[in-house]
Amino acid sequence: MDKVILSSNKISTPFGIFSSGVKIGNLVFVSGQVAKNVKGEVVGKGDIRVQTRQCIENLQHVLEAGGATLENVVKVTVYVTDMGSLKAIHEVRAEYFKEKYPASTLVQISCLTNEEYLIEIEAIAVI
Repeated sequence: MDKVILSSNKISTPFGIFSSGVKIGNLVFVSGQVAKNVKGEVVGKGDIRVQTRQCIENLQHVLEAGGATLENVVKVTVYVTDMGSLKAIHEVRAEYFKEKYPASTLVQISCLTNEEYLIEIEAIAVI
């Protein structure tokens, strides 16, 4: 089974020793995506809805590079800095994920890699 490192010119380049995603066989693993645009700038400072939307858009770009879509996602893990944002996060997720939703874990953490990030989302897809 070959491991394919995924990248997309529609998201910023990872800052560290990791890939945006990896494809192994029919599985696509997407690293945690945060609210930054292709230039690496934080999007939606202080706005969980805008940041959630940007995270999901970034997920889509990496999935696309691996030949997958959001419909192929079977599991997401969501990290938030404020659990009080749960309702807003799910309202945005409903814009992207349709019935037969993926499995999901949501965890509140004290901070992300940049204090302006409010949310990070990673995904696993099967194609």
